[in-house]
Amino acid sequence: MKFIVVGLGNFGASLAEKLTMQGNEVIGVDQRMEKISALKEKITHTICLDATDEAAFSTLPLKNTDVVVVAIGEDEGANIMVSALCKEAQVKRLISRAVNRLHEKVLGALGISEIAHPEEESAERWSKRLCMTGLVDSFELNSNYSIVEVVVPQKYVGRSIQEIGFREKYELLVLTILKSTEQRTSFGKNVVTTVLHGVPQPDTVLEEGDILAIYGYNDHIKAFL
Repeated sequence: MKFIVVGLGNFGASLAEKLTMQGNEVIGVDQRMEKISALKEKITHTICLDATDEAAFSTLPLKNTDVVVVAIGEDEGANIMVSALCKEAQVKRLISRAVNRLHEKVLGALGISEIAHPEEESAERWSKRLCMTGLVDSFELNSNYSIVEVVVPQKYVGRSIQEIGFREKYELLVLTILKSTEQRTSFGKNVVTTVLHGVPQPDTVLEEGDILAIYGYNDHIKAFL
């Protein structure tokens, strides 16, 4: 996949490096030359420019990019400006960083639905989420093994755990299944809650919308997804 990461501070640089290590083509953008110099050997491409400058921004290969991440954190105004330019350019997928609740509200008003909170979510989690289709969340046990939450791929809906062959084919362990259930509150309002369904049995049939908690080797998880 092709990524553009705008803003190479701690979060942006770490995310760009991890995405590059996972075999993606990554363009890192920052207006600080010292950041570009420090990362030019660690990221596929690095570009020194002011992304808030509309003319400079338009030179980026946006149409050929799968995901643009606006990782600017130290300047909220710059973050909002670049995010707005991305929306105007109709990039395929946009993820913007928010540093506080008000900032998040402004991004939401721009129509940005995917918002990163680096203070709460690591670059490691975001790199996995961006590279693995259907990934909901992840917890890295070490550099090779993780526990992840994934939406059941459509091709496995209606099939049992045993039939899919998690252990035999993918060498993965299904820890539990999370299902969304609509419940009515005491105030008469319907709310959707997620309910754990314990350790699944081999004959457990997967349903559309199920979220699986899976443990295994990172490459095997990628193969499954």
